Amino acid sequence: MRVLAVGDIHGCTRAFDTLLRAVELQFGDTLVTLGDYVDRGPDSKGALDRLIELEGRSDISLVPILGNHDQMMLEAREGQGDAWLRGYGASTLESYGLGAEDLEEIPADHWAFLGRCVDYYETTHHIFVHANADPDQDLADTPVYMLRWEQIRAESSRPHESGKTLICGHSSQKNGRPLNLGHAVCIDTYAHGGGWLTCLDVHAGRVWMANQDGAVQTGWIDEF
Repeated sequence: MRVLAVGDIHGCTRAFDTLLRAVELQFGDTLVTLGDYVDRGPDSKGALDRLIELEGRSDISLVPILGNHDQMMLEAREGQGDAWLRGYGASTLESYGLGAEDLEEIPADHWAFLGRCVDYYETTHHIFVHANADPDQDLADTPVYMLRWEQIRAESSRPHESGKTLICGHSSQKNGRPLNLGHAVCIDTYAHGGGWLTCLDVHAGRVWMANQDGAVQTGWIDEF
């Protein structure tokens, strides 16, 4: 059974669909999506539709982590998101054919899905977060700000006290390649900015990448 992590989708549904076809999900797979499903890209609505479909499948397990952009969208619904409505949220609302005044017309199942997303996920050998983790704290004690917003930097990143490998997104790698630090791997490879959407098989080390043009490339994490 594979544990597959997918980086920041950011409304790049075409890249996501292409990636899913390339990965060929198998019975028993666990698919961990690292958050930032909305904003920046052209089809946030489609990305959430696809994630809800995946969540409903009985042959795989979807573990959706909440990203900072997803959090901003939820906060906008609670009246705390004027900046999101005027900024990043414009592309998301456009994908629904809505304006800032129509927030409540976003489908209820989309709000419910975002509300079910988790802060982190942990397995025997890996920890999965959207952004970063405090190397000296249990995940349960790590501030939400760090899990959701803190950039990972090669020069200052340290192994987690658990000894587990950190898998994260958020810190966009504008060269379109995963950042592999050994103790941590960042797979936000800038899909919305002309880069790639990346999926990593965390046990085998295999990497699949797809872009909005429908192109696919594969490789191994040790190559990066």
